[in-house]
Amino acid sequence: MSKFESKLAAAATTAVEKCASLKPTESCVIITDHNRRAIADALFDAAQTVTDTVSLIQYPPGSQHGEEPPAFAATAMSNADVFFAPTTKSISHTRARGEACDAGARGATLPGITQDVFTAGLDADYQTISEHSRDIYEQVTDADEIRVTSPAGTDLRVTPGEREWYQDTGSIDTAGAFSNLPAGEVFTAPTTATGSYVVDGTMRPHGRVDPENPLEFDVEDGTVSKISDDAIRNQIETAAETVGDAAYNLAELGIGTNVGVNTLVGSVLLDEKAAGTVHVAIGDNAGIGGETDAPLHLDGIIQNPTVYVDDEKLSLPA
Repeated sequence: MSKFESKLAAAATTAVEKCASLKPTESCVIITDHNRRAIADALFDAAQTVTDTVSLIQYPPGSQHGEEPPAFAATAMSNADVFFAPTTKSISHTRARGEACDAGARGATLPGITQDVFTAGLDADYQTISEHSRDIYEQVTDADEIRVTSPAGTDLRVTPGEREWYQDTGSIDTAGAFSNLPAGEVFTAPTTATGSYVVDGTMRPHGRVDPENPLEFDVEDGTVSKISDDAIRNQIETAAETVGDAAYNLAELGIGTNVGVNTLVGSVLLDEKAAGTVHVAIGDNAGIGGETDAPLHLDGIIQNPTVYVDDEKLSLPA
């Protein structure tokens, strides 16, 4: 086994044994596509050292983040005790993932994961991530309004309403638990938002954004009303052909809590967890406590934000 293969195996073992706490009596399913097969195989091998009831399901990559997986994959997730989903396109915010957790399965999605991100992101102190996440959660959970500003020009006011804040700590050791891996964020699906935000970090389909040409968005009454980037606008317009204005929904506000991520690498999955950043998403949020069904969920990362909770400055981890 090469040095990199050893790192891949170690990351998979962390996911299976530390994050999921898989038990010998439990079943585990890996959902993947051919682009992420090496990571899926590493997870399969790690799970197989714990339990004999392990399966791997591969299907072609989806065409859009938030697209539902095939019915057979959804059924397998719901029937398992534990699932992992290293996939090219995210299934984090799909009905299939939500229904699997509602059925008692616990698991993690790893959307757009690369081998480098997998090995770097899973090499983390999850106890510290949990502590930072809990600290942020306690500051925001009863907020009437969150305001985010940034040197690049962000000035966005978000109203959580009665919707829940969630902590994504990487711990998926109880029935129904869910996390992204790599982990480290506190997030909510706002009831509404107004203002503007400027993505100068990372956003699909661009990866790492050119800081000299950031992406600008205006938001009115919870709907994204202006998009400066043609590629992102085209994605949303395509989704709107099916779901209408739901495609423009201001879907999520998230705060990164992973102090192990100190450099943005161009992977939304990893970069949105970076401590001291904020991310805002467009589209679907039904899987995270919202009411909007849409076939996309586009996260954009804001660097060096200042966050106010009911006019009190939030203490961000760094």
